[in-house]
Amino acid sequence: MAEAVPPGPGEPPLSPALRMTAMALAFAGMVGFAVVLARLTLEPSAASVPLTHTNVRPGDSIADYINQGTFRDTVKQLGGNILLGVPFGVLLPVLVPRARGLIRVVLATAVVMVLVELVQGAIVTGRAFDIDDVILNSAGALLGYLVLGRRLGRSVHPRRRHWWHRLRRRPAPAPADPGAASRP
Repeated sequence: MAEAVPPGPGEPPLSPALRMTAMALAFAGMVGFAVVLARLTLEPSAASVPLTHTNVRPGDSIADYINQGTFRDTVKQLGGNILLGVPFGVLLPVLVPRARGLIRVVLATAVVMVLVELVQGAIVTGRAFDIDDVILNSAGALLGYLVLGRRLGRSVHPRRRHWWHRLRRRPAPAPADPGAASRP
C-alpha cells in the first residue's frame, strides 16, 4: 500500500478544505466538459450523412484534412480534436489520484474517446468512427497533462511512497564521534 509522503521543499501542504474545494471544482469542470463533449460528438447531423465514412487507419483523416481542406477547416478539425482532449489531461489527475501519470492519463482518455467514437459510429446519424479523432484527443490530453494537469494533481494530492521506494538503499549512518562519550 502506498503511504503519503510529506511535501518536499517548495511544496506547501494544502489544507483538507482546500483539497476538497479543488476536487469539487475539478468534478464540476468534468461534468461541464462531459456535457460539452456529448453535445459536440453525440448530436445527430443529418446534413453530414453523405460526408461520413468510418476510418480505422491511423493518419488517413488527418492527411485528408491537411491535403484537401482549407486552412481554416484543417485548423478547426485538427485543433478542435486536440482541444477536446485537454480537459482530460488537466482534470483527471486532480479527480483521480491513481490516474496521475502521463501514460495513465493518455490511456484513460483513449479508452473514453474510443467509446465515444463507437457510439457515434453505431447509433448517431451523420457521425462515424474515426481513429484519428481518438489519436488527436489523446494528444490533447497529453498536452493538458504536461502543461497544467501534472502540477495541479501534485498540488492537490500528496506524493505517494510506493513499495519500490522502500527497496532503495538508505545511506549508512554517520560514524559515531569516538570522543563524544568522554566530553563533559
